[in-house]
Amino acid sequence: MINFLRAKPSSLLVATIFAISALSMAGCSNSNETKAVDRLEEAEALARVKALEARAETLKGNMPAASDMSASAGGGDAAGAAGGKPAINMPDESTIPDDERGAAIRRGLQIVNHTYKEMPNNVGNQLNCTSCHLGNGSEAFAAPWNGLPGIFPIYRSRGGRINSLQERVNGCFERSMDGKALDLGSDDMNAIISYMTWLSQDMPVGVSPEGRGFVKVNKELEPNPETGEKLFAEKCSVCHGDNGEGQYNDDGTYIYPAVAGDKSFNDGAGMARTYTAAAFIKGKMPFGQGNTLSDQEAVDIAAYFTHLPRPVKANKDKDWPNGDAPKDVRR
Repeated sequence: MINFLRAKPSSLLVATIFAISALSMAGCSNSNETKAVDRLEEAEALARVKALEARAETLKGNMPAASDMSASAGGGDAAGAAGGKPAINMPDESTIPDDERGAAIRRGLQIVNHTYKEMPNNVGNQLNCTSCHLGNGSEAFAAPWNGLPGIFPIYRSRGGRINSLQERVNGCFERSMDGKALDLGSDDMNAIISYMTWLSQDMPVGVSPEGRGFVKVNKELEPNPETGEKLFAEKCSVCHGDNGEGQYNDDGTYIYPAVAGDKSFNDGAGMARTYTAAAFIKGKMPFGQGNTLSDQEAVDIAAYFTHLPRPVKANKDKDWPNGDAPKDVRR
């Protein structure tokens, strides 16, 4: 009924007009005994009908197409954004079921937000999954997970093979977390995948949502790490420290994550690549001030901090076995 009301308001109005017209016409009389007050009421009713007809014509001219109306419907149905793609939305946590699957979803949410504390045997630095995947992994242009279960398995050129989503998660543990892979069928891996699947509950299978990955930056720009060092000191060091070391609580969890040093991601991570890091910086940094830096500023900052000392990824020489490595890959 709600969709019907949204889709056909003009039809309802026209039906109303016809009903009023019928009543008005039924009320008219050619009898000589009709009183003047009845004539006046008839005239007023007809005037109201004319006014409603004029209003109907105006609404008809301004009525959006049905496709436009469905695209602008409430956000809970992951209505399409630009180009008709589904939009990134964090579902209401009340939709997590109160059963075993719900317990796995909640465990996954706990892991991704507190990875360092929850997975000490698999995390080699002091980061969380949501250090990069902002907003519970559900923020547009911050590498959101919404829709990924319906896109994977996919071919990834870094490994030169088809990867499952579980393998992609383990890639982050080995690179961004500078740690160890989880068993593919472990309860914690299943919890992470359950959470990602719950995030994707309204996403069509096989469709990449608007906001997947990061914003685009010009990869033809020449990085200037010297300028980047100055910009980092001006715009980044207040949170991430003078040397990118981050800021920490007494229990070892971070206030602001390290972007360099042994508590940060290793040099095989995507964030250790200049243009990948620049895309994240451009869209999301300084924190709360995304899209305030130029492409060149973002590239310069990334060129500086990605080449600061950090853990070294073993066997990264085996990445991109087909020789199609991007130009900013660390070797």
